Amino acid sequence: MIRKEQDFSVITSINVTSGKILAVVLLAFILTFGFSLFLSKTLLKAWFDPFYKDSENTAFLLQMTETVDSLRMEVLKKDNYVKNIQKIIDGEATYLEDYKEDDVDEPMPKRNPEMTFEPSDATLSILQEMRGTPLEVGMALPVETGFLKEVYFFPPIKGLVTATFDPKKDHFGIDIVAKENEPVKVIADGMVIFSSWTLGTGYVVAVQHSDEIISIYKHNSVILKSIGEAIKGGEIISIIGNTGELTTGPHLHFEIWYKGSPLNPQDFISFD
Repeated sequence: MIRKEQDFSVITSINVTSGKILAVVLLAFILTFGFSLFLSKTLLKAWFDPFYKDSENTAFLLQMTETVDSLRMEVLKKDNYVKNIQKIIDGEATYLEDYKEDDVDEPMPKRNPEMTFEPSDATLSILQEMRGTPLEVGMALPVETGFLKEVYFFPPIKGLVTATFDPKKDHFGIDIVAKENEPVKVIADGMVIFSSWTLGTGYVVAVQHSDEIISIYKHNSVILKSIGEAIKGGEIISIIGNTGELTTGPHLHFEIWYKGSPLNPQDFISFD
């Protein structure tokens, strides 16, 4: 009972039973347990959740594994690049068939099954020309290219054509001047068959397309693709540059070959 202090009159009274006490204690326990559980899963998770540290360590290990894998791939690319440079210095040819999966720990880049091909004599002769070996006189024969008029090619770069196609002067493509650090794009879907440095034409990329079409991009400052990579039309493969002994300034030398014969790129692509 609750009484007034002045006259001891009854203000109110509470009937206490063992059942009520048990209910109050049980309710207090449930509220306390629920609130503690909420804190342990939110604000105090780092202190009370026994799996928090394990989860955090697992996430950290996964992140470190991805980082190590990416660094390993970069180191492998650098090693392959140095090996390629050493082969060129030693005068060794590095054809597509020279690259075998047994030579490296990592698998070769993904290849598009539709672009798998065996290099023909015409393709190998073009690769020799890119490595500085003189092209055999009379190997380029007239071919029927009417179907190419109906094929859409992405312009590799937009700019001013300063040197046109002239096979009589051993100029099997065109020279295009564009802005500094302009990206160079591949003209169609294909697979990279050459990606390296040559003494005369600097950094060179060659792409094999369907129907025995090959596109070649010379004097680049940077190459962004490696041998064996499958690429989509319009994808950036390099950056315009001024590399090689035969360069006359920052530009892109671009060639199109069909069955071993050079074609005039301006017949199929607008560079304006």
